[in-house]
Amino acid sequence: MFSSYPLPACYLAEFPRKNYSRKDDDVSKLLSVLKNPNKQTGWLENVQRLFCEIMHKKPDVISGANLAELIEKIVLHLFEIPSEHYFSSKVYEADVNMEIKNLTAIQEVGIKMTISYGKHLNLLKENAENDLYQVLIYCDKYLKQQKVPLRKSLHNQQDGYICYDWFVSSVFLIMMGNREKTLTFLHQFSYLLVSAFLWVPRLHNSIHLPMDTAASGIHPVYFCSAHYIEMLLKAELPLVFSAFHMSGFTSSQICHQWLTQCFWNYMDWREICHYIAICIFLGPDYQIYMCISVFKHLQQEILQHTQAQDLQVFLKEEALHGFQANNYIEYMESLAQTYRPILLRDMRNIGVLNT
Repeated sequence: MFSSYPLPACYLAEFPRKNYSRKDDDVSKLLSVLKNPNKQTGWLENVQRLFCEIMHKKPDVISGANLAELIEKIVLHLFEIPSEHYFSSKVYEADVNMEIKNLTAIQEVGIKMTISYGKHLNLLKENAENDLYQVLIYCDKYLKQQKVPLRKSLHNQQDGYICYDWFVSSVFLIMMGNREKTLTFLHQFSYLLVSAFLWVPRLHNSIHLPMDTAASGIHPVYFCSAHYIEMLLKAELPLVFSAFHMSGFTSSQICHQWLTQCFWNYMDWREICHYIAICIFLGPDYQIYMCISVFKHLQQEILQHTQAQDLQVFLKEEALHGFQANNYIEYMESLAQTYRPILLRDMRNIGVLNT
């Protein structure tokens, strides 16, 4: 609709912005547990219980500086536990001498969108664009150290991840444009299993996947997460599953789009933050439960659009109006009680373990 940024002011919705920089009592309690160096048996379960209580009772406080500190602390503590290292303990650093090509048109647009959105949310300062550019360049160099050499015939896979890195942009906004905090978080986060599913470029053509899988370009978000979304949808929401079948496309297709975009353009910023926090605190399988919750929320609309024969257009082009993750946290926990053993087992078996 518009060919340049910023958008005209009349097209930008105004909404009250709450800044939760002051510590809520429950957040302070959770941070106190996270800062406790004595991780006794049940420590992580206690952290997860407190997190779920906050999500259920007052989800708005999991935002802003509170959110940044919470995910920094949980990732740091998991990073400091060697048994939580899913990926290789070999130290990878970005090679400063590695040639990085100019940004693609997609990356340039992605940066402009991120900066525009961040300023609209009052999260970024004027010089943020250069910092985001440097973060993306560093991540590109860092991940290229972990690529597998592919045959020349697979030329379409040679140039790395061609789409925009929405997860890194999300973290950059959560950290309010702080480049050093963003890079420190991403480095520690990259050792954890959850990074394989939240940070999609993390495993693109990666040495951490079996060679044939890496060469295929098919990501674990598709062959693992999306596969189990289909399975759970059939068991938990059979009417929605049937609607997809009758419409001639699969839930895995739309979920792959949602997840690779980190729900940008589909959820409000608060819900994007909650999606990231839920998966980091509760585990990568909650990515699957989140998608099932979205389908549960949309069930009536999905059935209506199936009758209207425009389901695919509806799901690809419409935002997820009215969805709030906190309203489904208990539902997600109930799904985890039933399916977590199978899902986490297969999520842990996606690649080649070099720890």
